[in-house]
Amino acid sequence: MNSAAPTYRRTDIASLLSGRLVKHTVGMTGEVTLQGRVLPIGSFKQKALAAHAAGLTDVILPERNRGDLDDIPEQVRKQLTFHPAITVQEVLDRALEPAREVAHLS
Repeated sequence: MNSAAPTYRRTDIASLLSGRLVKHTVGMTGEVTLQGRVLPIGSFKQKALAAHAAGLTDVILPERNRGDLDDIPEQVRKQLTFHPAITVQEVLDRALEPAREVAHLS
């Protein structure tokens, strides 16, 4: 039984429950444990290149994949902003639009 879920799935659920949209410029990769820790993944280079090809500008990655940034071609690295994350909260803080204020009528 797998006790981790992809970061995008946790982000989708948080977006749905909070009403906060996911930023359209952000891609993400990684697995999140039940404790909220972001686990490293394989094939990060291919995922970063795919994000670049899709026109994304920000990529959230597991902190433990930070060393894989050296494998990304320099020209691609210059066009993307990478955001290493240790916890799912860090992923949500980067991936979701700010909460909108709701006017209350009295």
